[in-house]
Amino acid sequence: MKEEESIMENNWKGIKEAPVSTCQEVLGRKKHNHKEWISKETLDRIEERKNENTAISNSRTRTEKVKEHAEYTEANKQVKKSIRADK
Repeated sequence: MKEEESIMENNWKGIKEAPVSTCQEVLGRKKHNHKEWISKETLDRIEERKNENTAISNSRTRTEKVKEHAEYTEANKQVKKSIRADK
């Protein structure tokens, strides 16, 4: 009984792997070329945005905070725009 099962399993394994191995021999394996989707310029803008955010935290007066927040908002818009362009 076990011999029959092992023979059947071996046969099934051969049947199952035959199309896959044939396709790999004929077509070859698919090569994935993933490009870097985020550019160096965008990474620089993200770093600039982080610096603007720390500047908000380090501001002492309300007027400085408002000014720094406006600069951060502009930097954030630039980052989002650059990321959309990179995609």
